[in-house]
Amino acid sequence: MTSHVFTALALAAALVAGPAQAGRSCQSRPLSLQTLQQGLALAEHTARRLEASGAQVAVIARNGQDLSRYGLRYSHLGLAYRDEQAGRPVWRVVHKLNHCGTARAAVYRQGFAEFFLDDLHVFEAGIVPLTPRVQQPLLAALRDNRRATTLHTPAYNMVAYPWSVRYQQSNQWAIETLASALEPAVRNREQAQAWLKLQDYRPTTLRIGALTRLGGRMTAANIAFDDHPNDKRYADRIETVTVDSVFRWLERSGLGRHEEVVR
Repeated sequence: MTSHVFTALALAAALVAGPAQAGRSCQSRPLSLQTLQQGLALAEHTARRLEASGAQVAVIARNGQDLSRYGLRYSHLGLAYRDEQAGRPVWRVVHKLNHCGTARAAVYRQGFAEFFLDDLHVFEAGIVPLTPRVQQPLLAALRDNRRATTLHTPAYNMVAYPWSVRYQQSNQWAIETLASALEPAVRNREQAQAWLKLQDYRPTTLRIGALTRLGGRMTAANIAFDDHPNDKRYADRIETVTVDSVFRWLERSGLGRHEEVVR
């Protein structure tokens, strides 16, 4: 598979400088040969699995951080689609990345190697091939830079409230973009969120105490809680969009197949 040779291309709205991250460590470390080999192997295995699935569009996820204390397996997802280069199949992924040390983010188009080429917590991928009725409209949106960024909000919050438009985290951008692709009437984020509610999307509820919230808000620019309703926040109930909740929703709603794990 040739997907690993493609250099990351920022979308029109993402021509920015500086490192970016989402669902992985933001520490700057030299890339080891072992990490390079593991990342390329995972990219290759994921592309082969998707080729075998017969799908053209899928949701893929990586395990960049240990979130087991919250009962979560994956940290970040992207929307993957099949393309061709010189007559050969190539898989690309469109996803939103936070700029390290800031509260800003942008949307990027990358090859699988760039998506997995990092010191991940576990070198494994989660994939959910989407059903035929979802694939074609979403494929058209992902290939179009303008449509892929229509609902993008640069203000980033790692634990953004799913039913607010003040901030937007990476997984939230993905499902709102999916909503806009499947429902032509969706023109803004409020409408996308209304559609997600109608489709029974259920966010994850994290139990985060007041001291942890205070520490996070004071020490990290990309963490905020002021978009969460007071009654939930003061009860230590922080709702946000997680990969695990998206995977469960895709299967439950019939929009996607059963999750597969690739190593």
